[in-house]
Amino acid sequence: EDGIRDWQYCLVGSEMCIRDSTSAPPIVPLRPPAGAPNVVIVLIDDMGFGCTSTFGGPVEMPTFDRLADNGLRYNRFHTTALCAPTRQALLTGRNHHSVGMGSITETATSAPGNNSLRPNTKAPLAMTLKLNGYSTAQFGKCHEVPVWETSPMGPFRQWPTGSGFEHFYGFIGGETNQYYPAIYRDTVPVEPERTPEEGYHFTEDMTDHAIEWVRQQKALMPDKPFFVYWAPGATHAPHHVPEEWSAKYKGRFDDGWDAQRERTFARQKELGIIPGDAELTPRPDEIPAWDDMPDDLKPVLSRQMEVYAGFLEHTDHHLGR
Repeated sequence: EDGIRDWQYCLVGSEMCIRDSTSAPPIVPLRPPAGAPNVVIVLIDDMGFGCTSTFGGPVEMPTFDRLADNGLRYNRFHTTALCAPTRQALLTGRNHHSVGMGSITETATSAPGNNSLRPNTKAPLAMTLKLNGYSTAQFGKCHEVPVWETSPMGPFRQWPTGSGFEHFYGFIGGETNQYYPAIYRDTVPVEPERTPEEGYHFTEDMTDHAIEWVRQQKALMPDKPFFVYWAPGATHAPHHVPEEWSAKYKGRFDDGWDAQRERTFARQKELGIIPGDAELTPRPDEIPAWDDMPDDLKPVLSRQMEVYAGFLEHTDHHLGR
């Protein structure tokens, strides 16, 4: 009984102490400066400079066009010409070797600069924004995780949720089947809620989740800006897209890639994207001329171009959503 009385006295004493205290500072939520903008980064895989209508190419991309018409078109941007190094450089603002990504994760070695391990002295952009009061989320492809850390058992330091993103919905690695993807929610594997026969496609699915996350974030924390990294599997292989999208381009590439290259080049001059006196670079010997391809193979190659174009426009459509 004495112990119980002592305990009750302590509770009362603590309550009085806390109530009467003037030394404890108020708890203030972490927020960036007033007017800090929402940030959305869109990264589309394996998309050439001359692919889109925005840059004189054959693929109709109205969302991309609208963004460019209300912003800026850059005609000089450097990548590493590989997936994981470009992504890691973009997400850290660092030279790709300095963050361990000299090549893709699947070909990492123990050599410095190519071991696929990001030093903890090189903070990702998402981490910087989160520590400055942003909500952060990644949707789509993540190709920055060392191969030996890609299982559901982790470790998860270089997964999105270990790299500054509070939420992740997508796949780990270089590619996935767009109809039967290997999806993770944060670090937990999940199955798609529909089948391809029911209309499932990963790009649509990840966009649904991105829209839902943004709406929830703005409903619950309207004073807090967000950072969304939207990186679909498109247009990396496999090129999977509903047939109605590839059908829009039927016959458009039957005259081959050399003719298309010349059309794109001329259109880029018309748009002022390249100088009027620019000269088209010679086609490398390693890339065969269209006229040298066997006639029975040309329909297959044309179809491949149609599917790619449909896949890219389909991606632009969901970006618009």
